[in-house]
Amino acid sequence: MPLAACGSGGTADSPGAASGSSAARPAEDDVRRPQADASFDYQLGGPYRPPAKTRAVSRDRTAAPVPGLYNICYVNAFQAQPGKDAARWWQREHPDLLLRDDEGDEVVDEDWQEPLLDISTAKKRAALADVVGTWIDGCAKAGFDAVEPDNLDSYERSDGLLTTDDAAEFARLLARRAHDRGLAIAQKNTTDLLDRRDRIGFDFAVTEECAHYKECPDYASAYDGRVFDIEYERKDFDAACRSWGKELSITLRDRDVRPAGEGGYVYRHC
Repeated sequence: MPLAACGSGGTADSPGAASGSSAARPAEDDVRRPQADASFDYQLGGPYRPPAKTRAVSRDRTAAPVPGLYNICYVNAFQAQPGKDAARWWQREHPDLLLRDDEGDEVVDEDWQEPLLDISTAKKRAALADVVGTWIDGCAKAGFDAVEPDNLDSYERSDGLLTTDDAAEFARLLARRAHDRGLAIAQKNTTDLLDRRDRIGFDFAVTEECAHYKECPDYASAYDGRVFDIEYERKDFDAACRSWGKELSITLRDRDVRPAGEGGYVYRHC
């Protein structure tokens, strides 16, 4: 589970943004991928003016993109956002799409108190793709360049009810939706699925603590350097900069990804 898994702002699990247009479908090769060496800021805790020389930024889908930068739209695609309001929205609007155990109880990511979405069948994946797809459409309409669907690794927290195949198939639906709207799509964490990246349709990666977990070489090789890595410990950041600073975009942030000006805010870039 990534340490900065959830974005902020508004009722983040309501449909929110309006759907995009039904423009002609672009080819996958026509989407705009990020540069391999673009300096990056991770702003999931709330939007603020990016530091000088920033060329790419990730923000929650409820926030606006930054003119002139490469903008990545964060979507919590495999789990609900934390908080009672988000859970109640899913319980009210799509109770059948929440993952439940044999006793009928919701399966919850205990670290973030996020109910898991049920991607266990093709029918449910299609229904969820319609819900999450409206958010992806909203990212495109708002002017983002790419989408970052989080919690690809929710199967690890599913008590064995979900598999890597389920995650890969749902991600493939999201990639198709993103490409249909002219958006690139990022693989968020999960080296287990690197060998399926081409079939799924991922264009680049957003990783958390690839230095800490010694995964940077895997991502660098898979995505030819188009990797935005966020480290949360200074020693890991320093090690990543020494080893990968010339090949990957490495950023140090505080674990709560606070906005600039708040106590505890941390930002560095190699």
